[in-house]
Amino acid sequence: MRIAHCSDLHLLSHEGARLLHYANKRWIGAMNLLSSRSRHYHTDAFEDMVADLNALSVEHVICTGDVTNLAFAQEFAYARQRFDGLTAGPANVTVVPGNHDAYVAEGVDHFLSEFASYCQSDDGWDWPADDSKDGRLRWPIVRVRGDVAIIGVSTSRATPWFRAHGTVGQVQLERLRSALADPRLAGKVRIVAIHHPPVGKRAASKVRGLRDHASFASLVSELGADLVIHGHEHRDLRETLLDARQREIPVLGVPSGTYEAGKPALTGRYRIFEIEDGRIIGHHLRIWHRARRIFERDAHEPAMSAKSG
Repeated sequence: MRIAHCSDLHLLSHEGARLLHYANKRWIGAMNLLSSRSRHYHTDAFEDMVADLNALSVEHVICTGDVTNLAFAQEFAYARQRFDGLTAGPANVTVVPGNHDAYVAEGVDHFLSEFASYCQSDDGWDWPADDSKDGRLRWPIVRVRGDVAIIGVSTSRATPWFRAHGTVGQVQLERLRSALADPRLAGKVRIVAIHHPPVGKRAASKVRGLRDHASFASLVSELGADLVIHGHEHRDLRETLLDARQREIPVLGVPSGTYEAGKPALTGRYRIFEIEDGRIIGHHLRIWHRARRIFERDAHEPAMSAKSG
């Protein structure tokens, strides 16, 4: 089985936005867009990625958030149209939200409205209703595809100005514990998808990190998983956790899938995992070549055992 991981696409559309809509935290993001982001993140890259994924017949695609920039309703609609180009279809494309998808509070509702079919748990994996009314009712989601179980965690929260941190939250941690311990997932390749890095120095950042990273890491170490994937930092990050048997659990971050601005280490990439006989047998990055409008295997990718800060 072949699974792809992409993240931090920042697909841009401000059609219909009015000046009043920027009278909140969005003005910071708007200044960022004017100064650099709109020139450095390219919808063309995602369209080329979609073509590459379709050509490679990837069985499942996982996106770990930040499909938008400022969480406008029209941005989510714009992003959804492009995701709909994936021939795998919503049942085989899993999307979890990132911090930009909750840039303001209403972004959570916009995400769930447009991407509901991309973050729908399988039958039998719905959680009991509660009174939170903040878009967290469905998380974590669980989707089982053959020998693979994908568990999508949301860390997406509207944060104060100049902050980009995330939180899993106690309720979601308890549900994650239940999912990882569930006998229905025994023998499956368990992949946990999350936006913020949950391990390493970036996870501990008070500004951009994961507030409850220690609780998340402890839980995954205790109950085990085969892989944790994330985005947020726009870099090829490689860390590990140790499970209860002292086996390594890879924790891999991926660069933005759409960035291109003359910085080779940050140029748009996504990662493909090869799964065979109930285990991950390898992975590699694919890099965007803007001039040729294609993705190809990254010939300069470091060895799989390498770590990046």
